[in-house]
Amino acid sequence: MIRLRQIQFEKVYSVWPVCLTLLLHCGSYLQAAAQSPPPEAGNVLQDSAGRIRNVLFIVSDDLRASVPGCYGDSFCQTPNIDRLAKQGLVFDSAYCQGTVCGPSRTSFMYSRYRGRGTVTLGQHLKNSGYYSARVGKIFHMRVPGDIIAGTDGEDRPETWTERFNSPGQEAHTPGNYACLNLNIFTTELEGRQSTAMPHRMFVSVDYEGDGSDQPDHKTATKTIELLREHKDGPFFIAAGFVRPHYPMVAPQQYFEPYPWQNMLVPEQRLGDLDDIPELGVNSSRSALNGIDNYPDNQKRMWAAYYAAVTFMDQQVGRMLDELDRLGLRDSTAVIFTSDHGYHLGDHTFWQKADVHEQVIRVPLIMSVPGMPRGRSDSFVELVDLFPTVCELTSLETPPGLHGTSLVPILKDHLASTKEGALSFAKGTSWRTKDWAYIQYPDATSELYDMRNDPGQFTNLADDPGYSAIKDRLSQQLAKRLDGF
Repeated sequence: MIRLRQIQFEKVYSVWPVCLTLLLHCGSYLQAAAQSPPPEAGNVLQDSAGRIRNVLFIVSDDLRASVPGCYGDSFCQTPNIDRLAKQGLVFDSAYCQGTVCGPSRTSFMYSRYRGRGTVTLGQHLKNSGYYSARVGKIFHMRVPGDIIAGTDGEDRPETWTERFNSPGQEAHTPGNYACLNLNIFTTELEGRQSTAMPHRMFVSVDYEGDGSDQPDHKTATKTIELLREHKDGPFFIAAGFVRPHYPMVAPQQYFEPYPWQNMLVPEQRLGDLDDIPELGVNSSRSALNGIDNYPDNQKRMWAAYYAAVTFMDQQVGRMLDELDRLGLRDSTAVIFTSDHGYHLGDHTFWQKADVHEQVIRVPLIMSVPGMPRGRSDSFVELVDLFPTVCELTSLETPPGLHGTSLVPILKDHLASTKEGALSFAKGTSWRTKDWAYIQYPDATSELYDMRNDPGQFTNLADDPGYSAIKDRLSQQLAKRLDGF
């Protein structure tokens, strides 16, 4: 397993000269300080207040938290996301609130657990004098529908000074097409599963090319143009990628590192669904969509997913390189996350829309000038991004936000702002350090011991030995939901 090596700032003390002697010795003092051991992770090199002029907000689509290398996947190649991780703070316990694209993106852009608020993150910065731009998918867009059409989806135009779509051919890209649950492999353009078709989520395409025709490449290219145009800031640029959301399309060279024969699929257990309530069972299951008939194609799904992730990662790297070239890293906060996770055969589930761990846990990396680098296990929610950006940029936080600023955790990685995270689908999830509790409207529930059962195979909700724990978590959930 790849483990992220924590890199910390060296602690350098500033000495104000009060006499000629101190001035003469200042150089030797600083040299000795630079050779001293680095500080504890919780110490801040300097206060970032007043230094953060710009924000680059990068959002992936359907990215499982476990897949980037910096989160422990030893097979998936994500060198640029990993580079960002080394330059910032990796949140190991970050959770989305909505479990499909629309609700999740509305949630973090308004900092509301459910539904819209009165002002979006980008709108608030725009009203405060920032250049605010969207490139690609930030609010919900139909993928592939709005991508093929080049349309705005459910975008909120009041959020942006300018907005730019990144169209592409998606499943209609000429090349090697596969619809894996139907076991179809062809180069023909006719008859491909695409917008609103029932099997579109199992489509991959690999083709000869450099990827410049792909939506995510276009998003990175346009973002680079905007960084150059607005380098004097202040700016809020939101770059929204559509990969690894289906269809998983990328040039052949991104598939080559992932021979399907080498792919590992999630553990399957006989009777795994027997103790999951009806409302907790995902509607996209191997037995229903047909992919259980083709075990090798489940491996091909993983290979295609990895290829899409690595292609997206390269676009992240292009933007980070431009930030460095323009000399903007010392004044720009970079935030990378995903709208939610994704099932790739876990419990025989595919896609999302439930509140199990593979869907609700998301990657979150924040690289903020003046803040120490490392990792944090503190629980955070995507609704926290809005108030965090406000504090980092020294802007007033609007009333009515549900999130909490993460600046205390950015300063001290052992700090905590909440005891757990909420997520919503057909049920409501309350995720704490040791437990995952899910409550459904029909009074059924799920309870998992996340220390001993991180794969969530044994539902303890109806076990009398865990009734006290269940009652305590139920009370905590009710308290958290009160007022929301």
